[in-house]
Amino acid sequence: MARVWKSILRVVGGSFALVIFTAFVFTGNYSRVIMHRQETAALGAIRTIHTVQVQYYSQYGRYAASLRELGPAAAGLIDGELASGTMGGYNFTLAGNASAYAIHADPVEVGKSGMQSFYSDETLVIRQNYGRGSADVTSPELK
Repeated sequence: MARVWKSILRVVGGSFALVIFTAFVFTGNYSRVIMHRQETAALGAIRTIHTVQVQYYSQYGRYAASLRELGPAAAGLIDGELASGTMGGYNFTLAGNASAYAIHADPVEVGKSGMQSFYSDETLVIRQNYGRGSADVTSPELK
């Protein structure tokens, strides 16, 4: 009987070790894939904000001062999630006035929801910063 249990434990133990090893190897890749997807979505959201700022400007003669001004309760040009300022692992801020605006997109948690922060303004140039710290007008241009 003891031999049978030892054989079972060897098989089960080996399978369990293989499952743990596979999970360990693929978890790192999976996390990078998720971060890349969230960074790509953040860039898409910035492009959306640019598009709706042009629409807003053509309707109101000025740029929106905040994301809420573009949201469903106001102009209705973006969805409520983006208007709230947090979407897909990123925090978004928009500051604008009659002639200019600036967008910041920062990961909620650097290293988990994204590795890059982004900045853009009415010039439509998107700038990036890797790691901690927000991107700004002096950050390298995204190529």
